[in-house]
Amino acid sequence: MSQPHPAPPPSDALVVFGVSGDLAYKKIFPALYAMCRDGELKVPVIGVASSPWTTDQLRARATESIERHGGDSEPQILERLLSLLAYVSGNYNDPATFAAIRQALGEARRPAHYLAIPPVLFPTVIKGLGAAGLAAQARVIVEKPFGRDLASARALNRTALEVFPEDAIFRIDHFLGKEAIMNILYFRFANSFLEPIWNRNYVASVQVTLAEQFGVQGRGAFYESAGCLRDVVQNHLFQIVALLAMEPPAYRSFDAVHSEKASVFGAMRELHRDDLVRGQYAGYRDEPQVASDSDVETYCALRLHIDSWRWAGVPWYLRSGKLLPQTVSEVLVQLKPPPQRLFADSAPAGGHANYLRFHLSPCSSIALAARVKRPGKEFTGDQRELLLIEEETGEDSPYQRLLADAMSGAGALFAHEDAIEAAWAVVEPVLDHPPPVHIYQPGSWGPPAGDALIAADGGWHNPIAAC
Repeated sequence: MSQPHPAPPPSDALVVFGVSGDLAYKKIFPALYAMCRDGELKVPVIGVASSPWTTDQLRARATESIERHGGDSEPQILERLLSLLAYVSGNYNDPATFAAIRQALGEARRPAHYLAIPPVLFPTVIKGLGAAGLAAQARVIVEKPFGRDLASARALNRTALEVFPEDAIFRIDHFLGKEAIMNILYFRFANSFLEPIWNRNYVASVQVTLAEQFGVQGRGAFYESAGCLRDVVQNHLFQIVALLAMEPPAYRSFDAVHSEKASVFGAMRELHRDDLVRGQYAGYRDEPQVASDSDVETYCALRLHIDSWRWAGVPWYLRSGKLLPQTVSEVLVQLKPPPQRLFADSAPAGGHANYLRFHLSPCSSIALAARVKRPGKEFTGDQRELLLIEEETGEDSPYQRLLADAMSGAGALFAHEDAIEAAWAVVEPVLDHPPPVHIYQPGSWGPPAGDALIAADGGWHNPIAAC
């Protein structure tokens, strides 16, 4: 798929705000190492945080991160990365911090500023960059969540657009950088057999599951301010739905893809309390920095409707949660059974008709389920899966891909302003007045109310994490 305009000049430096944080330690340093290894990173990297570190301490932190989270590393490549690193310590509210960043950038004039910081600090840093003259010819990469409701998303967009043009704002969602997610777009529009059945006439329902076997892992304060609906559903799962539900782009351009995805969000019916089940795992209120009477959901299941010509009447079921049986994400597109039941077992009671399954993680695969006859005189059979693709080794990590794209000015895998605001508008009605949470046991698939939500459409398909 082509870009609509000539490629812009690449960034000549990377500034990482929040470089002392957990995200940088677990994801960003390993991604920078991989970029260095693949020849994608040859420019200065300025780390910024309030910690009173030196550049040597930053390099030690990066080394530890790569050894623990980056897999096998080569000393020569690691040394090359460490030589690019420098550190600025300071308060984001202090203009002197941004003056120090300017000095550390030296001759660089087109930096990419990556905000790996708490969302409450986004406006402060963006305004600070503008006031210090560090936004001209620069780019800004903003971590999710982009806002916590429609009003805050609009306010953040206004702030960002006062300092940066839209094509210089990269709203990062690491899910969009995953190979399995990118393959949904390719699989849909590179194959002609799918289009005739990809509509309300043949699709009975769609399920999207993102399950996590772990809890909040010491991030109770963050989770208290977010919850499952804000943390992963409104962004990660909605982005998957948009790729599955969008119309074919009118022309070969990622701008056209963004436009069609935004149209999906615009066609989504607003959520109401009856469409949403919220759960909280037993013991969540005992987590550090969690209120003893917390009503925050750690599990969320919802029923979506897309009021478009293609999808009218097709329910979309989304669920995500913590302390579920496995860490796994999967999409199940359930097809309708044949219109006439010629064989007694062609649509077994309580069973599933044919389906298409996108297994997204921990490994990726696409499978088509179809019934085949057993040997013998009887016309009976079994449903078997035809595996279409499997995980390949050597894939770029999502953060490597997204950081490299942002620094080169390629916006294909980033969310746009209109899509983000439209997605917030869908969940807005239940943010302020949500239904109460249901307590569920760790290791279960969530509260029984989540199962009841989808019971009329055959129940949840519980994915298996094994590759």
